[in-house]
Amino acid sequence: MAAELNYNLLMAVLHSLRVTLEMIKWEHSVFALPFALCGAMLAASGLPTAHQLMWIVIAMVAARSAAMAFNRLADAAIDAANPRTRTRALPAGDLSPAFVASFVVISCAVFILAASQLNRLTLWFSPVALAILLLYSYTKRFTRWSHLLLGFALGIAPAAAWIAVRGSLDPRILFLTAAVTLWVAGFDVLYACQDFDFDRHAGLYSIPSHFGIQNALCLSRAFHVAMLSLLIALIPAFALGKVAAVGIAVVALLLLYEHSLVKPNDLSKLNAAFFTMNGVISVAFAVFVAADIMLRR
Repeated sequence: MAAELNYNLLMAVLHSLRVTLEMIKWEHSVFALPFALCGAMLAASGLPTAHQLMWIVIAMVAARSAAMAFNRLADAAIDAANPRTRTRALPAGDLSPAFVASFVVISCAVFILAASQLNRLTLWFSPVALAILLLYSYTKRFTRWSHLLLGFALGIAPAAAWIAVRGSLDPRILFLTAAVTLWVAGFDVLYACQDFDFDRHAGLYSIPSHFGIQNALCLSRAFHVAMLSLLIALIPAFALGKVAAVGIAVVALLLLYEHSLVKPNDLSKLNAAFFTMNGVISVAFAVFVAADIMLRR
């Protein structure tokens, strides 16, 4: 009997864990991870050590998992009221708040453990990073610029990876931090257009709900143009070559295609623009920059 109870408990925990990973879109860690790896390679002028790479990846996945799960926990009541999100695991009752809270705590602990395995500075900064990642979830309640704060939460990834490799911060890597910040903010503005009516009715803050969808699309494009300018600034800052320049050109073309999918009166292709194109953009940029660095060694 005891063995059967233990088995059933284990199956229940594994089921809840699977639902949690689906809820936070665990596979979308690909958004920020390639930029973090770029930061690590720029810091090492090549490949970091296997030890550094392993703990950087663990830290990134744990940090994003904690942030996404906490966001779902903080927004459970909002998600329940929004027709687009009311089927998510927490409002639908597929997960308990206690389980998700435990998942957040464990993910934060794994992140701090990973930071401690890198160097003293990453360990000291780990609570600051967690504060930025978790507190973002409340910003839509008081500022329309929450998209930029979300962008910054991901934008610190390349700077954090630089610190993980070097044990210090070089101002040059902040070009990439700013670029990622604007890239994420730009596509989050696109994503927020889906909730234009709900956000206005619920009194939530966003660029689309404040400026309107058409103006929001213009701001999103402006963010991405500024992002490309910052990526171009990386070339002289790190003495990168033609391969990296081609990578930036590829990113520009992909962003152009992404924006062509979204129209003020037609948001039907927004999920494709958000999930597919942005994953391709981050991976493509990382591949070209990595190739440039390795070829120039």
